[in-house]
Amino acid sequence: MPELPEVEVVRRGLERWVAGRTVETVEVLHPRAVRRHPGGGPDFAARLGGQTIGVPQRRGKYLWLPLVERDLSILGHLGMSGQLLVQPEGAPDEKHLRIRVRFQDDAGTELRFVDQRTFGGLSLHENTPDGLPDVIAHIARDPLDTLFDEVAYHLALRARRTTVKRALLDQSLISGVGNIYADEALWRAKLHFERPTATLTRPRSVELLGHVRDVMNAALAVGGTSFDSLYVNVNGESGYFDRSLDAYGREDEPCRRCGTPIRRRPWMNRSSYFCPRCQRPPRVSS
Repeated sequence: MPELPEVEVVRRGLERWVAGRTVETVEVLHPRAVRRHPGGGPDFAARLGGQTIGVPQRRGKYLWLPLVERDLSILGHLGMSGQLLVQPEGAPDEKHLRIRVRFQDDAGTELRFVDQRTFGGLSLHENTPDGLPDVIAHIARDPLDTLFDEVAYHLALRARRTTVKRALLDQSLISGVGNIYADEALWRAKLHFERPTATLTRPRSVELLGHVRDVMNAALAVGGTSFDSLYVNVNGESGYFDRSLDAYGREDEPCRRCGTPIRRRPWMNRSSYFCPRCQRPPRVSS
């Protein structure tokens, strides 16, 4: 699933190409693409006709398009392979095109949801008073949010009986961080992924947050991380941050800091990449 930088890149593209446009028709080409919408494809298409899209919003990995005239939003689930593309009207359909949105203006472009694995989709939800789709109201603010509370986050870390990488991936504590940027931030902070959160001092947790923000901003500057053709921006272009990764995906390559080969360890059905010299494992209590 795309992480915060990749979703933000898509959001910015949608803000440029979709915000303020009024929907003319919606064509649902695969029922799984709207399976999270209770009314199914016909209801989804009918309720969006004539609606004007506001400025696209994001919290962590979650992206939504608010509707100007109604207290509703289109929530986008990108899943593992979902793409929101802005394409010229009349351009050949993508092989895995699932939803097409045409607009009333004469801008000459349409919005397409393409999803090879059909894990993602679009759905319509009521908004909370804060303007979030109600189904993601429990998601924490992300580290790039100006209202993110560093003190509360540190206290929550200390109170949890967990390890630092698990805490970084807990979307109820901090949103937007996934496996790639967790490994990158931990490498920068010289912290092992199994370090207990209860051992983190406030300066150490603030330092870690700084590294999370730095690596995400660096990824944003080059369009995010693309390991295959499935993550692209709204114009179908890949990001380039994979060329700058220091830990993730670099098994057996030398650590850029000390030269020790990077190691990979299985972790929660994923992998963790780390430097065994720079990121010492925690001591096991006797």
